[in-house]
Parts: sequence; structure tokens; C-alpha cells
Amino acid sequence: MSASGGTKAIVAALAANLAIAVSKFVAFAFSGSSSMLAEGVHSLADSGNQALLLVGGKKAQREATPQHPFGYGRERYIYAFLVSIVLFSVGGMFAIYEGYEKLKHPHEIEHWYWPVGVLVFAIIAESFSFRTAIKESNPLRGDHSWTEFVRRAKAPELPVVLLEDLGALVGLILALLGVSLAIVTGDGVWDGIGTICIGVLLVLIALVLAAETKSLLLGEAAGPEETRKIEAAIVDGAAVTRLIHMRTLHLGPEELLVAAKIAVRHDDTATEIADAIDAAESRIREAVPIARVIYLEPDIYSETDAAKGADRDATPGGPAHPPADH
Repeated sequence: MSASGGTKAIVAALAANLAIAVSKFVAFAFSGSSSMLAEGVHSLADSGNQALLLVGGKKAQREATPQHPFGYGRERYIYAFLVSIVLFSVGGMFAIYEGYEKLKHPHEIEHWYWPVGVLVFAIIAESFSFRTAIKESNPLRGDHSWTEFVRRAKAPELPVVLLEDLGALVGLILALLGVSLAIVTGDGVWDGIGTICIGVLLVLIALVLAAETKSLLLGEAAGPEETRKIEAAIVDGAAVTRLIHMRTLHLGPEELLVAAKIAVRHDDTATEIADAIDAAESRIREAVPIARVIYLEPDIYSETDAAKGADRDATPGGPAHPPADH
């Protein structure tokens, strides 16, 4: 659902941004409005961003290879991170620079009806794109707030498109406000102020996207709901008596790795233990279908060992061993 919904939202945003970018550049050519130029570059950058997301989605579908045994699911995270860089540099920093230049050398906006008309058209078109992103995100969002959805979503496309569309709408309103004030007062400084505000907004959105996609790139565990389902599926009370410890890791938005140490009975035969592991894997996949890579290690549970706590030296991210004395 997330992949198809994300693609639909990306295509809708791409079509809207291409049409809007052309209209903004035309308006800039006739009016000389720096807000129009900044918004045109913003829409062009957004179009490139959506193309990057589509490329990332396509590359992520490649089959696993001996060199990449867990597949290419994280390609989607890499391209989403590139989007944040493009949005920051091409969108935000360019707008701030253009606004600064307009403040230094303000000039009156000519043919005011061009930028105003284009901005109204762009707001309408961007609203339809934003509506599509919201509609496709709602089934995945569930009962979570929009902030929680952006922070917890494992598929990066919908949060990226949502934030881009939100930034575009707010930016268009800022551009319309700046252009309107410049027209009413006859002072082009307002156009420059509006342009700088657009740039600051884009930089802030880019930083949020960068932080979220960086977390996905580093590797995130399954969400609380999926974790509870996996834990419940592992233990059957008969062959598997207890879950000793477990680690999960998203290999991609729709692929989860599960590694766990499970307690079996001390008098079980090797065949019985193998059957118990196979049955536990089947229960996990049934409860959480995206759990495609599963490694279960059988062990005999010891209350004494459990009381000692986890072995940090054997845990990824545990303390480094001190260098040996020479």
C-alpha cells in the first residue's frame, strides 16, 4: 500500500510542479519579480526531487545479489536523503540569495497581473497535489498525528511529498503576500522579504527531511505495534517457552529483519528444535508479512544468566574494548 500510494502521490506532485514551474518562469520574465524566480526554481527543484524518488523506488526493486544479500530496499532512503540536500541547496539557499539581492537592488514589479495570476493558479494546482498526498497517507497514518506519521513512517516517499507540498503552499502564500505588498506600496523590498521567507521555510523543511531520512539510513527497528506482534508470535508455550532477546531492523520500507534468541526445552531433540524454529518463523511471517528475513537462535533459558543483564560487549553498538597495554 505504501509503495503504490507513494508513487501516485509522487506522480501527482511531479505533474503539478512541472506545470507550475513553467508558469512561474513566464511570470518572472514579464514582471521581474524575484519571488517568482525563487518560486520557479523551487518548483523546478521539487520536480527533480520527485524524479529522484521515482528513480529510488525503481532501483529498490532490484533482486538481491551475493554482494548485497539483503537487497536494495534502502535505495529509497538514499534518494530521499538526496531530496533533502537538493531542497536545501537549490531551493532554500537560492531563494535566500535571490531575496538578499532584491533587498540590495529593489525595483518595482512590472505587469503585476502576471505574478498574481500565476500564484493563484499555482496555489490551486498545489492544493490538488497536497490533497492527493493526504489521501494516500491517511490509510497508513491510522490514528497517529501528522507529526508522528512523518517521524515514524518507514516509507520515505509520502512524508517527503507531504512536506514538500506543505512547504510549496506556504511558500506560495508568502510569495503572494510579498508581491501584493510590493504592488500596493510600490516598493520592491517587500518582494525580496517574501523571497527570503520562502528560502528560510525551504531550509527548515530540508533539515527536517534530512534528520528523518538519516535515521532511516542508519537503520530503524520495527515499530511498537509490529514488535508486539512478533513477540507474541514467537512464543507458543510448548516448543518455544520464552523470548530471551530480539533485534529488528528495517532493510527497506517493506522488508524487516528479525533476529532473536528463543528458549527451548532442555530435553528437546534437534529435530524438535528445528521444527519449533520453522513453526515460529511461519507464525512471525503470518503476523507481520514484511518480516522476510528471520534468524532464530535456540538456547536454554537460565534465570541466573538473565539476572546478569544483556552482554553489552556482544551487542552491536556496545562499548569498545580498551587497547591492550604494550
